[in-house]
Amino acid sequence: MEERKQKILDLMNDDDYVPMKAKEMAMIMRVPKNEYHDFLEVIGELELELKIQKNRKNRYRICEKTYYEGYYRKNQKGFGFVKIEDREDEIYISKENSLNALNGDHVLIEITDEANKVKSGEGRIVRILKHEKNTVVGTFQYNRNFGFVIPDDKNFGTDIFISKKNFGKARNNHKVLAKIIKYPGKGKKAEGKIIEVLGNVNEAGVDMLSIIKEHNLPAKFPEAVVEEAKRCGNKVSEKDIENRRDFRDRNIFTIDGEDAKDLDDAVRVEKLENGNYILEVHIADVSNYVKENSLLDSEALIRGTSIYMLGRVIPMLPRELSNGICSLNQGEDRLTLSCIMEIDKSGNVISSDVCKGVICVTKRMNYKDVQKILDGNDKEILEKYEPYIEDFKLMEELAKILKQRRLENGYLNLNIPETKIELDIDGKVTNIGKYETTFANEIIEQFMLTANETIAEKFYWLQAPFIYRVHEEPDIEKIKELNKFLYNYGLKIKASKDNIYPKEFSKILDEIKGKEEERVISTLILRTLKLAKYEAENKGHFGIASKFYCHFTSPIRRYPDLFIHRVISKYLENNYVINDEEYNILEKQAEDRSIKSSEREKIATEVEREATKMKMAEYMEGKIGEEYDAIISSITSFGIFAELENTVEGLIRFENLGDEYFMYDEERKIIIGEITNKTYKIGDKIKIRVIRASKELKEIDFEIL
Repeated sequence: MEERKQKILDLMNDDDYVPMKAKEMAMIMRVPKNEYHDFLEVIGELELELKIQKNRKNRYRICEKTYYEGYYRKNQKGFGFVKIEDREDEIYISKENSLNALNGDHVLIEITDEANKVKSGEGRIVRILKHEKNTVVGTFQYNRNFGFVIPDDKNFGTDIFISKKNFGKARNNHKVLAKIIKYPGKGKKAEGKIIEVLGNVNEAGVDMLSIIKEHNLPAKFPEAVVEEAKRCGNKVSEKDIENRRDFRDRNIFTIDGEDAKDLDDAVRVEKLENGNYILEVHIADVSNYVKENSLLDSEALIRGTSIYMLGRVIPMLPRELSNGICSLNQGEDRLTLSCIMEIDKSGNVISSDVCKGVICVTKRMNYKDVQKILDGNDKEILEKYEPYIEDFKLMEELAKILKQRRLENGYLNLNIPETKIELDIDGKVTNIGKYETTFANEIIEQFMLTANETIAEKFYWLQAPFIYRVHEEPDIEKIKELNKFLYNYGLKIKASKDNIYPKEFSKILDEIKGKEEERVISTLILRTLKLAKYEAENKGHFGIASKFYCHFTSPIRRYPDLFIHRVISKYLENNYVINDEEYNILEKQAEDRSIKSSEREKIATEVEREATKMKMAEYMEGKIGEEYDAIISSITSFGIFAELENTVEGLIRFENLGDEYFMYDEERKIIIGEITNKTYKIGDKIKIRVIRASKELKEIDFEIL
């Protein structure tokens, strides 16, 4: 479609072109008779996108005005912004110029006022190309002969009017899924019908179910997909093992969290007489079971990734595979793709091999027990794992070498603790704190990073069609903004447009390690960096200071890993030679799968973040009036965000800062009191009181003491 559009636009942009009818254009472009209907469709699309227009005589020409496509991000107050591709700034859209567009709609806009140093660009929506949603999750409010659904997404832009005949089984205060049957027009709200009742707002599990439905996540697997998974069986046969390298006579371990069920990586370390190490990373050979173009493969591509929602998982693969034949369970034969690396005393991989293998995990370990072994203080644990203590000591030794080498190269060791939310049997929050990690976690992280780098480099030099994990260097303008803040601490990241090195960031992280400002500066550095994504082209990974990086180690829960397993298998099976036709197919798939996987990852991140914010707000609903120590995590034009020791973050609006008026200095990211000149900046320690929390709105408000 896009190629056809461009050919038509090229014709119409030609200096010799005069406005003509569609039939005349088709004749000049030699469109076959049987393709004329498709040609008219392309013309219609271009007209809809306001790239071309026709006069009263039905003759087409290029539009005189320039219009831009983008996605509308609506604010609760009615105005919004549109992000245009290849433009840094967002275009402001006033309520009057929004054309009743809803949050997330794909729109066409005209820029009415270009951006300058004082204000952002302004525009108006001229056409809604596609509504982002046709269903809405919200709370049903009953009112005799009619009702309304109040959307959970407070930026959505409208309540949904429900006539009595469209109530379904909904009752007052039910969480529901409503289908939009009429979008809002001038002065009129959207209309809809209830298509599913999720449950009462306070019912256990309804909150997470609401998020699932809001994002249209595939919560259940189709029966045919489950049946296909069951046909994979639960035992490895002798035929499966043919032509595979046998590792079953070795001590091989999985190390995961205590409640992990999908175990897709296992490791082993051996020390050679020359002082070098052999690191074996064995990854579940999911591609052996999830075949290309199968129902399982199609479903996995749709999902893209497993999503973890606080006690609830939406897996990429059915549990028959993820917890069964693909999970590297203790004492059971399992098929693997194995990466075997020889590593010298400085942490350099001096040789490597990748092969199809079969393993039988010796022990299923968890991080807590491994750390107790490394600490050497728990007699009971030491006795329990006595035969394997040297294995774990050797892992620790190698992991420290690998980490040191990585830090020397500029690896960004950001000290930002994850949030741990504990739930009771009904899904209610009982406690929130930091997720504590130990060096046992670090062992697996370092081993997986090394395997991912090794695989990426190997297949880069083979020029294989591949999916890389790409993390590009940050924009110089963002680094300048960060330096304005770092100046307060006597710190600076040295960088220019052509020279941005991870080592400069790493030096700052070294300097602040263990200091009070470490958490805040680490968070600001993270905000300065770009988001990592999947691409078919290798561009390196800035955050881990690596020229070659991919995701190879989690094929149970990430589609890119599964795809490159398939590529690796094809190369292994064909002695590293594949024909041009197969190469071209894989190359096209790599590009397509990269884009889809990046999109699904964004959705998964948003869903997981929403679930966390909702549960944080639920927890703080029971803490109204309580006082806490906090640290200012960011400052905006509408208030201060402050974070508690347990990682809960809340907003202090300007009206809750005391009795005086505060001014926002955007340049220095500080606020200043008009009378007392009292200044608040990022990183300041403050005392707060919780004054409001709303699980429904996913918001927490503090006041400063």
